[in-house]
Amino acid sequence: MKIMELKINSPETIEEPARKFITLLKHHRIFAFYGELGAGKTTFIKAICKAAGVTELVTSPSFALVYEYRSSSGTIFYHFDLFRLKNSLEMYDLGYEDYFYSGNVCFIEWPEMAEELLPDETVKVRFKVNCDGSRDISIGS
Repeated sequence: MKIMELKINSPETIEEPARKFITLLKHHRIFAFYGELGAGKTTFIKAICKAAGVTELVTSPSFALVYEYRSSSGTIFYHFDLFRLKNSLEMYDLGYEDYFYSGNVCFIEWPEMAEELLPDETVKVRFKVNCDGSRDISIGS
């Protein structure tokens, strides 16, 4: 079921789609970001965090696997990057359940690496890179 479709025409126009995405946070907490390397997943997560009032630096947690950010209103965001995960068992060492079931927002890049551990209510965010460099983002289950 599709929830929303967004388009990013260029990096300079990312703020509006990020603001639209923020509306989803009222009803959803776990988001799995799918897309090829360089599709803009991390850049979009940075824009979402900025639109939500996160003032600290948002970067890809490639080596730490997860970073925590807090918005000015107190919302906690967990940002996962599972690209370097060797297998899903590493998620148990990380204590993934504490994050996924905390009630806080979780953004998960490269969720394919631990697909079987994602909660049923996970919202899938799929990126498609177009020939002109724009991105189409399909959000749903």
